Parts: sequence; C-alpha cells; structure tokens
Amino acid sequence: MINSALLIRQLGPADRDAYFQLRLRGLKAHPESFGQSYEEALAKGAARHDAMLQGARAAEGDFLLGAYASANAPLIGVVGLLRSQRDKERHKASVVGMYVVPEAAGRGVGRALLNELLARAARIEGLRQIQLMVSSQNEAARRLYQSLGFRKYGCEVDALNVDGVFHDADLMARFM
Repeated sequence: MINSALLIRQLGPADRDAYFQLRLRGLKAHPESFGQSYEEALAKGAARHDAMLQGARAAEGDFLLGAYASANAPLIGVVGLLRSQRDKERHKASVVGMYVVPEAAGRGVGRALLNELLARAARIEGLRQIQLMVSSQNEAARRLYQSLGFRKYGCEVDALNVDGVFHDADLMARFM
C-alpha cells in the first residue's frame, strides 16, 4: 500500500532532467504504451517539455505531476494533463505520459498521481471531461483507470506500430 511519506507535486523547471530521464526510461521499457518513441524523445530533447514545466498554463489545465517516495527521494512516477486548445474542445483534457518505475509498482503511486491530477482538474473552470488512451493489453492500467471512474468508449485498432507489431488502444473518458 501507499507509504504515508509519498509526495505528489507539480513538476517545475528544476525537475527537467529527472523528468526527462524517467520519461526516456518509460519509453524504452514500454514502447507500446506511449505515442512517442524513445528515439523521437531523444531527438527532440528535454527542452521540449520546458513550456509545461514552467507551469504558466497549469491553472488552465496543462501540468506535469511527479511522485516521490519522500521529500528528498528520486522521482518514481509521473503523469501529465494536457487541455485541448481548440475553442470547441476546451471542455476536454487528456491524461498523458503516465509512468511509474517498476520498483514502485503496486504501491499506490499511480493511484496517488491520478487522484491528485483529478483533484486539480476538478478545480479548472470549464473542464468537464478527462480522456486517455491505454494499451488494450495493459490490464493493470485499465483496472486502475476504471476504479477511478474512467469508462471505455472505444478502441482504436492498430493505434501504435512498434517495430512492425501493431497495438490496439482503448479510449477512456471520465466526466467531472
């Protein structure tokens, strides 16, 4: 279960390197779970995440959260929220980049990250729906999302092509 010292906080510019290294680790370990490839992430570099890490649009619904086992411990999990920028879709945001290191799996880190994300999302004016995509094969993640109120509304067949192997993705949404 969750260690009572678990810390979830919004990531900022000082967290860039730790965030990027954790993202690369997730992309390499689970290429079927992310739209971006490890190679693409390396080519674009850590600076690609600077705008989100600045936090200027956090109140509008664009932020990254990090999980730590304790205040001075290394980053063990991340998740982001990205709000749609189109006028007609501003009521929606997407969960992005969810990853928890394997050594912290099964200890409530993912649930804690998502609970904080949902609590923050609930305070954002005009935001009514949170969406996500999850690999159809990732049973543990789908169960976690369902337990937090996300419901499957579709399946994108062959959503990702990882080295010639196609992976379906379940489309899920939660209404605020």
